[in-house]
Amino acid sequence: MPEHSTEAAGRRAPFGARLRAAMDTRGPLCVGIDPHPGLLAAWGLNDDAAGLERFSLTVLEAVGEQAAALKPQVALYERHGSAGIAVLERLLAACAESGVLSIADAKRGDIGSTMAAYADAWLRDGSPLAADSVTLSPYLGYESLRPALDLAAAMGRGVFVLGLTSNPEGSTVQHAGADRSVAARIVDAAAAENAAAGTLGSTGLVVGATVGSALSDLGIDLAAANAPILAPGLGAQGATGEDLRKTFGAAYANVLATSSRDILKAGPERQALREAASRTLDGLPQP
Repeated sequence: MPEHSTEAAGRRAPFGARLRAAMDTRGPLCVGIDPHPGLLAAWGLNDDAAGLERFSLTVLEAVGEQAAALKPQVALYERHGSAGIAVLERLLAACAESGVLSIADAKRGDIGSTMAAYADAWLRDGSPLAADSVTLSPYLGYESLRPALDLAAAMGRGVFVLGLTSNPEGSTVQHAGADRSVAARIVDAAAAENAAAGTLGSTGLVVGATVGSALSDLGIDLAAANAPILAPGLGAQGATGEDLRKTFGAAYANVLATSSRDILKAGPERQALREAASRTLDGLPQP
């Protein structure tokens, strides 16, 4: 079981090492906690803070022992204001208590003191929002993320930097530059962060499970980055386990396959959620 993220940073193994251990022990599944209004309604819950908390803690209790990580979508908590953020704080604390790695899907990105403040919120020991890792957007320049990169390393936490997303609009920015594309430069920068890491670095990349041939088309070598790869798109968005193995090739062993709606729609019964997570895991080929 991964070390609790509430331990002192000096005693906490690097995030990449903890994630590798969780993936090797439990399998490479990340379950997204996405409390969309429609899902809350389908579970018979109100679209309010109480429904949000019941939904979130039920997912943790149901699949926490099966998933290598859980990924709450921060925007779906923010829409409930301070009460929603309080639920997110309790969920992150419960993940830590349960020894389940958390990825705060916040996609933060800014410059200077503002980026430092985001880093402080999501990565500092003692912060009520501290997660094991957080997603970041590098599109103000990769080095604008430096406060978060450095604090994550100091705290034994991790980050996942948006690299190559599968939304149609993403290619207009990420593919720009031909053989020296923006996406390739981001991957290279992450590789430099992970150069001294052991089995798996702590600077991860977000690469959509449905990017198809984009990695090969852009000449991107993900395996060389030694990065954990958060790959949303499994299940409801159309990607299969075989698609993941084909898309990621030599980097497949580092892929954290992410499914949200395809598992969450099985709720609210915990056993049904566990069975859905088990089916998803069974559909992931061995590296």
